[in-house]
Amino acid sequence: MITAVIVDDESNARQTIREILRLSGIKLDVLGEAGDVASAYDLITTKAPQLVFLDINLPDGNGFDLLNRFEKICFRVIFITAHDEYAIRAFRCSALDYILKPVIAADLITAVEKAAEYISQEQMAMKVNALLSNLEKLRKIILKTAESIHIINIGSIIRCEADVNYTHFHLDNGKKMTVSKPLKDYAEVLEKAGFFRTHQSHLVNLEHVLRYDKSEGGHIVMDDDSQVPVSLRKKDALFRLFEQM
Repeated sequence: MITAVIVDDESNARQTIREILRLSGIKLDVLGEAGDVASAYDLITTKAPQLVFLDINLPDGNGFDLLNRFEKICFRVIFITAHDEYAIRAFRCSALDYILKPVIAADLITAVEKAAEYISQEQMAMKVNALLSNLEKLRKIILKTAESIHIINIGSIIRCEADVNYTHFHLDNGKKMTVSKPLKDYAEVLEKAGFFRTHQSHLVNLEHVLRYDKSEGGHIVMDDDSQVPVSLRKKDALFRLFEQM
């Protein structure tokens, strides 16, 4: 779900944009509307939308004046205006699109679909960067087996496998450690350290992934030659993650 605000001094124009978005079926949540620079600045600062539909001419300035108020622009912009002479300047401000009034529904829908894809890629990149950052911080984990308390380098863990209320840790030295805790107790910590939950019962270290095979419904092959299933609902997230690696 993308969050957005609409900035236009004409209420009819704002309503047209809302109606097109509603009929399009695109998952977009309009957090609010504004009709001038001052109220738009307050709205964006308060709501922190991912996308702003922005008119050029406003009663107390223009769209560029609004953008200049932000020390750092943390949202994407689609300009919607009756004036075509500002297009070059708009794209220099990293606008995703520039739509002329009267708004054609197909043009607006195409622009929003492009914005959705762009924002999704940005979010995935942020997640990957966060994973890498956390990987630097998290180096070891304590595993308590029936016989001992082990301090294990996280990088040496190839994969984890759930077995009811037990978890099997498969290590890069060929050993397997079994801990009397469910996989969910470790998943959150290890996912911050570069692991991915491919299936309800499987968690893999992305550093040890060798390849993805499409045969037999699809599975990951680890560098110890083990095969790990990938559930249908996890495939898209996994493929997006591969694209960022």
